[in-house]
Amino acid sequence: MSTGRSVIPESHADLLQSQALAHVATIGPNGEPQSNPVWFDWDGEHLLFSQTTGRQKYRNVQREPRVALSIVDPQNPYRYLEIRGAVDRIEPDPDKAFINKMAKKYLGEDVYPWSQPGDERVVVVVRPEHTTTMG
Repeated sequence: MSTGRSVIPESHADLLQSQALAHVATIGPNGEPQSNPVWFDWDGEHLLFSQTTGRQKYRNVQREPRVALSIVDPQNPYRYLEIRGAVDRIEPDPDKAFINKMAKKYLGEDVYPWSQPGDERVVVVVRPEHTTTMG
């Protein structure tokens, strides 16, 4: 199986370093698709995003690890990168280091401003397996 790095085309690799949102699609408990935008990071091999353990998306990826993500170029809405892959692992984020890193990237804030008491955060780590592009 190929690594994430090898399936990402160089022509669209810049989108993985951008402040674009990734629309993440998962499969719900009755087989229905569920999609919403998330902040994300790219470690050179995996795409990572944060979730709270109370969210439907978290429950979905635990049950069905296949996901699809779509990232649209903020400068050109007709240029995008779609990634299909699987959740490799889900890592705890008890000190909120990852969501704080995302707050810095997307908001310029050192600390994620919308934490709620009792929120339990995790990092969802996705291994890209296939991509499509436009533009």
